[in-house]
Amino acid sequence: MRITNVRAICTAPAGLALVVVKIETSTPGLHGLGCATFRQRPLTVVTAVNEYLRPFLVGKDPSAIEDIWQSSYLSSYWRSGPVLNNALAGVDAALWDIKGKIANLPLYQLFGGKCRDFVPLYTSAGGDDVHAAEESVRGWMEQGYRYVKCSTTEPGYKSNSAGSNATGWRRASRGETAGKSGEEAFEVDHSVLEGAWEPTPYVRQLPRLFEHLRNQLGDSVELIHDVHERVPPIQAIGLAKALEPYNLFFLEDALAPEDNAYFRIMRQQTSTPIAMGELFVNQAEYVPLIQERLIDFIRVHISDIGGISVARKLATFCEFYGVRTAWHGPGDVSPVGHAANMHLDFACHNFGIQEQHLFNQAAQDVFPGMPEIRDGAMWCNERPGLGIELDEELAARFPLPEMPYGGGWAPLRRYDGTVNRP
Repeated sequence: MRITNVRAICTAPAGLALVVVKIETSTPGLHGLGCATFRQRPLTVVTAVNEYLRPFLVGKDPSAIEDIWQSSYLSSYWRSGPVLNNALAGVDAALWDIKGKIANLPLYQLFGGKCRDFVPLYTSAGGDDVHAAEESVRGWMEQGYRYVKCSTTEPGYKSNSAGSNATGWRRASRGETAGKSGEEAFEVDHSVLEGAWEPTPYVRQLPRLFEHLRNQLGDSVELIHDVHERVPPIQAIGLAKALEPYNLFFLEDALAPEDNAYFRIMRQQTSTPIAMGELFVNQAEYVPLIQERLIDFIRVHISDIGGISVARKLATFCEFYGVRTAWHGPGDVSPVGHAANMHLDFACHNFGIQEQHLFNQAAQDVFPGMPEIRDGAMWCNERPGLGIELDEELAARFPLPEMPYGGGWAPLRRYDGTVNRP
């Protein structure tokens, strides 16, 4: 049996750009699917798959998963970037899908079998204020969820009666400054303030949210928050300390990857559980944080680090250090990627929690067999391989949409116009 074709398929049934790799074999009807979704740069992944990996892989034995991964990974010489990793991840998952179909077993069985009956999920809740956030959390709890990520509308600086420069001043144009001096040459630009985001009011109001939620909801729900790497390191450390009384399940991405050294200080300062890794694209980035026991959960976008093969090794490494898994699972992970997450969740003894996304009916039609979600958990359909398929004819009816910034993140700016991390 040989690989006869490798191709990237784009579709957007829920409005988000998804990229799936399909590998076809010389055995009639036998093929595999893998997620290669890089929402912000989807067409670069398509090029990597179709123009570079396809000619490299056609003719190879699809059962040689490890050798294909290693040789493909090294074939570009420069490696560990998100584009090539996503392309390789799509290939890797598709090969595992084929392996499961040949064995006529769901993929988790090839990883050692189930460690649990179902996969607990966390979902997201929020609102304009603490009361709206509380109502949102209660709604999810009534549906059987025990883990909820929480936030409120995050304020920027607002002008105040004192007229301080710290409230968001813009310098007037030269024509407006004629005859003016000092502070008279400035005025408050409220339109800038409304779209601005500032770390200081955010870190001040967030503990009030979790104080309110714990007082009203008690300890019957696990609470999560994602900082999204937006605040300076010293403020992130202070925030983790301030949230300690409210017993979060974890605080996610409190620091940017560039600030990893601060985790040593954070660990000395607080016992708030820390999740990290969503933005890592090199598996080696996790190693010191795990070895030094500086984090408690790995937040991994599996396609960004190269696929199922790498994720399995990383999860096993974490097990020896008491670190748990929390694979990335938003809407810009395809349903194929969510299926891959689920099979790893079943087989990892050190599973922590799984992020969920509720796909619309169009996505469910394009991807028949996607994991079932009910009662705050994900359930496997027990079909061979990943257990999911792709209706290519239907997928073609949902082309990639016109994407602002080519699909990239819209800039998040501070009140003075400085671009901030997204």
